[in-house]
Amino acid sequence: MSRPGRDDAPDRLYTLTGGRTKAGPDAPFDLVTLVVAESGPAPGMQSEHATILRLCEAPTAVVELAAELRLPVGITRVLLTDLLAAGRISARHPRTATAQSLLDPDMLEQVLVGLRNL
Repeated sequence: MSRPGRDDAPDRLYTLTGGRTKAGPDAPFDLVTLVVAESGPAPGMQSEHATILRLCEAPTAVVELAAELRLPVGITRVLLTDLLAAGRISARHPRTATAQSLLDPDMLEQVLVGLRNL
């Protein structure tokens, strides 16, 4: 008995990635990396690659792509690595505030002046 939502055809996944199981050591993709298409799908392109390009017209997280494709995240990362190497997508990690930027003395002083003016 198979569980819903699972792809019980590992040979399909093997075919999708050409037998590769990892995206590579320098692949910039984690779950929250935002991916944006730099071009549209090309004729004869692998259907999963074309779907990724259509889904990434606006910035889309890797985890969202995996869910939409109904593929494991690892397989999605391999497909994204192919597209990145071909220059068809760009990837960036969402910016996060660092502790240093939160403790910037000039910014804190401006906040204090603003509060005093209230």
